Amino acid sequence: MLKFLENCRAATVLILTVVAWLGSTQAGWAQLDNRAFYHRLPLGPGYERQIRLDVQGLLFNKDNEYFNKIDPGLTYFGAQLAPRLVYFPASNLRLEAGVFLQRDYGTRGFRQVRPLFTLKYAQGAHRLLFGNIEGSLQHGYIEPMYDFERVMTDRLEEGLQYQYLTDATFLDAWVNWRRQQYRFSNYQEEVAGGLSLERRLAGDSVGWLLKLPFQFTATHRGGQLDTVDRPLQTLFNVATGLRVRKALASRFVQAAHFDGYVTYFHDYSFTYQLPYKRGTGLYLNAGLDTHLTNLQVAYWQGNGYISPIGGRLYQSVSVSVADPGYTDKNRQLLILRAIKDYKLPGNVILTTRFEPLYDLNNGLFDFSFALYLNFNQSFLLGTVKNQ
Repeated sequence: MLKFLENCRAATVLILTVVAWLGSTQAGWAQLDNRAFYHRLPLGPGYERQIRLDVQGLLFNKDNEYFNKIDPGLTYFGAQLAPRLVYFPASNLRLEAGVFLQRDYGTRGFRQVRPLFTLKYAQGAHRLLFGNIEGSLQHGYIEPMYDFERVMTDRLEEGLQYQYLTDATFLDAWVNWRRQQYRFSNYQEEVAGGLSLERRLAGDSVGWLLKLPFQFTATHRGGQLDTVDRPLQTLFNVATGLRVRKALASRFVQAAHFDGYVTYFHDYSFTYQLPYKRGTGLYLNAGLDTHLTNLQVAYWQGNGYISPIGGRLYQSVSVSVADPGYTDKNRQLLILRAIKDYKLPGNVILTTRFEPLYDLNNGLFDFSFALYLNFNQSFLLGTVKNQ
């Protein structure tokens, strides 16, 4: 853990130097619009001394018809429910407690039953969260850096989060304490963290928008209290690029956009356990937002790229049960995406996604399709009167 913190110190200095010249993005999205899955925790004068019941739900069905050796096919089918009791002692302070339930269909009982506790404090553009943070897809990472499917497999993040949100800058720095270690534990401690930053460089009245993103993640396994004879592991991932968007006046096409990213992976461990110590990636996305659906074509070229919390398809190492030692150092993918959100009554959003992909190196055609129902509602229970 000490080495991990030392390694992060230099990265933190660089990040804070970059942040210093940033002025003040509304929280957008990375290469995909995942806003239907967001649940920001609101604050403001209108909430002061209120007691509320917030209910968040997700029904999901994603079928990955994959037949490659890197990421085998599988199906996600289930539901999540997260009711929380919320109290606002002041207009800029939010306290909440609740429970997170996940039920995977085709099994007995719940996959997860976990408590929820969050304190959120706001001062101007600054936000501080302690407990269950605004994590998962809300960080705004691209998929090679953060796997979309974690919203169904590992959604909750617990730790500390700092946000700086203005009209021109979105900054999210976070630590997710994944596994606590105790004396004589037979497992290692696990921690993940990172920074997602996006600065609007230009925007005009005719619809042009130019943004500069910077993304960083770090994961660590180790500790000094366990009985496991296993070396520590510290992995860094970085991505940066440019995002361009143009709003269009057409009745059928609302916008055209292009996102380009370069990524870098570095294994900073004492003992190397992975096939590659360093890796790079090129990620290009071009799309149209139309009246019928949002279309996007993506190209990925990875060279020894590994990301422990990134999308499995983009990795150069296999997670297949049948081919556990398989590697594909120079990986090339071409992905087509058709995505659409439908707003239904009662704050329900139906999301449909169809994503065929072609492995250029191995000549393989795979695809996935998915349906999601997101529900977010807040009910006022009462107001605490002034004494």
